[in-house]
Amino acid sequence: MNFNKGRSPFNPGQPVSLEFFTGRDAEIQRIERSLSQVQFGKPQALFLTGEYGIGKTSLAGYSKSLAEKKYKIFGIHVLLGGVETVEEVTTKTVEAIIKAQPYEPSLADKSRDFLSKYVGQQEIFGVKINLQELKKDSLELSHGFLPLLKNLFTKLKENQVQGIMLIFDEINGISKNPKFAHFIKTLIDENALSQEPLPLLLMLCGIDEKRRDLIKNHQPVERIFDVLEIKKLSKTETEDFFTKTFASVGIEVEPKAMDLMCQFSDGLAKVAHVIGENTFWEDKDNKIDTADAASGIYNSAIEIGTKFFDQQVYQTLQSKDYQTILSKLAKTGFGLTFKKAKIETMLSETEKNKFHNFLQKMKKLNVLKAGEKRGDYIFTSSLVRTYIHLKFVPLEENR
Repeated sequence: MNFNKGRSPFNPGQPVSLEFFTGRDAEIQRIERSLSQVQFGKPQALFLTGEYGIGKTSLAGYSKSLAEKKYKIFGIHVLLGGVETVEEVTTKTVEAIIKAQPYEPSLADKSRDFLSKYVGQQEIFGVKINLQELKKDSLELSHGFLPLLKNLFTKLKENQVQGIMLIFDEINGISKNPKFAHFIKTLIDENALSQEPLPLLLMLCGIDEKRRDLIKNHQPVERIFDVLEIKKLSKTETEDFFTKTFASVGIEVEPKAMDLMCQFSDGLAKVAHVIGENTFWEDKDNKIDTADAASGIYNSAIEIGTKFFDQQVYQTLQSKDYQTILSKLAKTGFGLTFKKAKIETMLSETEKNKFHNFLQKMKKLNVLKAGEKRGDYIFTSSLVRTYIHLKFVPLEENR
């Protein structure tokens, strides 16, 4: 590998930077519709959903930038990974407001002045939060969450801010807490019933299972949100992403290499970033050929397995007992759903027994679930399906 190439333009495991964001025209139009309604004073609520690795956080981040620059709506992007209580949701929101870097620096000054009680000294790496004071007030803040947002908006209106966009992202943990569902419903209802509703776009980001968790905990939540499902990237969108990102560092991509990278990205933004990163380091002449792409794809399979899978899942997929079976499965070009009987026609009697064990183990690990028809199996996440495709479709002739 050539380690003297300079900075890689790819960021696996992180949201896509705004300059490399591509596609999602239909989703963006739907989000803009809500932003325009907020600008006219009408509160909106969206649930941004899609499978793991599809690019929910990247689209949310892009939407926040769009809200600020085009609609003059103040954006607050709250990452709730590891959060389990409503009080923690509130403290994370206050932290996000204080640390926000809005389109106009004066807005940051106003929002921090509004929350000055929780702002520590300015440091070289950003603003320090007075966590002790913030945690002490967390219960009171959570009970007065809507007034907090309304008072912030009143402060920011002096700068012609038209509304607030509040994004709750990474809700895997908090979605299981019944109090969070009630918190969200109360926020929406109190705002709708108030004399002067806050022009608020509330966006939650999560896989559909997490939306169902909220509904299970408090059924009326089902009526709150318009659901916006992010589809997989099309081949054209994936190609645009690779072309734009590689071109930013002066690298060309040969057509056959582009086809390989698009095919194995499987429409998942996260996978495209991993493949792009690994292929970037394989290239030695500022021109991506099929050998570069094939090596990048092979290395990407290893990285995805080790970084993004539960260890039990990864170890099961690495088991020598299943290698030939997975190789034959990959050659079928299977989708998220496959038929056990069809795969068994390709297997020996010994492999059939192992295949049965594999299916049962994957069901226990929540990687597979039974389909509607007997003998049908469905991958709960296409990332595992993509991994099998990456790892076991033969590319040796290109490497």
